[in-house]
Amino acid sequence: MVNFMNISKTKIEGLLVIEPKVFGDERGYFMESFNKLALASYIGNYEFVQDNQSLSEKRVIRGLHFQNPPYDQGKLVRVIKGSVNDI
Repeated sequence: MVNFMNISKTKIEGLLVIEPKVFGDERGYFMESFNKLALASYIGNYEFVQDNQSLSEKRVIRGLHFQNPPYDQGKLVRVIKGSVNDI
C-alpha cells in the first residue's frame, strides 16, 4: 500500500498530526485527506461518517462543540490557508 500522508503522534494521547502529501503540476494538485487503510493502525476499525469544510473571513471566531456520549464525534481540523489559534 502506498502511503499518501505523513502521520505524527503528539504528546497528547490520541492526537495525531496528519499531513497529506500533495502532488501538483501545471493542472493543479491532488491530495488524499483521509484514507481508512492508511490510518487503521492509528484509529482502529473506525467508520468515518462525515467531513465538513468551512471558509472563514479574517477575524472570525468559530467553535468546535464538545459532545457527550453517545453523541460525541471526533474532530479533524485542517487549515488550508492562513493560520488557526487553537484554544
